[in-house]
Amino acid sequence: MSEDQQAETADDAPEDASEESEEVTGIQDGDFVKLAYTVRTVEDGTVVDTTSKEVAEDAEIDTEDYDFSPRIIVVGAGHVFEGVDDALVGAEAGDTGTVDIPAEEAFGEFDPDDVRTISAEKIDEDDRYPGARVQIDGEQGHVETIIGGRARVDFNHPLAGEDLEYEYEIVEVVDDREEQAAGLLGMYLQQAPEVWIETDEVEEESQVEVESDDDDDEDAEPEFETVTETVEKETLYIEATPQMTMNQQWMFQKQQIAQDLMDRLDLDRVIVQETIDGMGGMMGGMGGMMGGMGGGGAPADVEEALDDVDVDADEIVEELEEGDLDEQ
Repeated sequence: MSEDQQAETADDAPEDASEESEEVTGIQDGDFVKLAYTVRTVEDGTVVDTTSKEVAEDAEIDTEDYDFSPRIIVVGAGHVFEGVDDALVGAEAGDTGTVDIPAEEAFGEFDPDDVRTISAEKIDEDDRYPGARVQIDGEQGHVETIIGGRARVDFNHPLAGEDLEYEYEIVEVVDDREEQAAGLLGMYLQQAPEVWIETDEVEEESQVEVESDDDDDEDAEPEFETVTETVEKETLYIEATPQMTMNQQWMFQKQQIAQDLMDRLDLDRVIVQETIDGMGGMMGGMGGMMGGMGGGGAPADVEEALDDVDVDADEIVEELEEGDLDEQ
């Protein structure tokens, strides 16, 4: 290498080192951050999503049964639009910004072919009106018009063709694993259940090959014995709520959600607990009822009432026989 080349390399080295040091500063992919945001359409400023209750109220969005608070997301995990993920990398807690998301990177361009005319019979009678959200053959859409027995349905996403403006603030970087777990569950299920992490000692069985004394018999099949050992497992406990057990996403994707939690939080397992409270005096009442139905001792007042009934069995038999003769 010539002296000139060595000089050029020496000049470039500090710059390269500086660039490498800059790449690893700030928030990185895989970090958990708490994000406050508002998403609007570029065309007319319609609020699409927000973590601010004040913004929602100003936009006349129904705020009942909705948790307005910053969300915990994992940077680079696809929890936000790709352009927002890119903006978060290298940023710091407290930073704010606005990212424009073109339609093709948001909910796609509007496709005229996805507006189709179908038989109105495919739509439930209660949903046969313009604007109704419907599901036809597994596709989500909304009714545009219904004329006679035909319906025109738009199967595009409601925001297809819309450019979006994503305004955000990085509230904080979240390092606590329990808070990270609660945040991920809140993102998936719209409501964060109670969670905690414990290190449990668990007994595990494994098969171990037994060493053979007969070294000359190479054809002998290996023998195994069961060995029990105690191992430590990092366990995430989730206290299931009635809302969680009825959540559609949880019912159909609990395995994937649990695996995501284990992978991102370096856990060994997830245990979901469900607490069922007692019903108070109801069971006692049912026990008394079942005793009567099953032939147990009847209450005294019932027995006394039966004793007071004047019934002649012979008269009943005679009346039944006379009835049979009359029918013949």
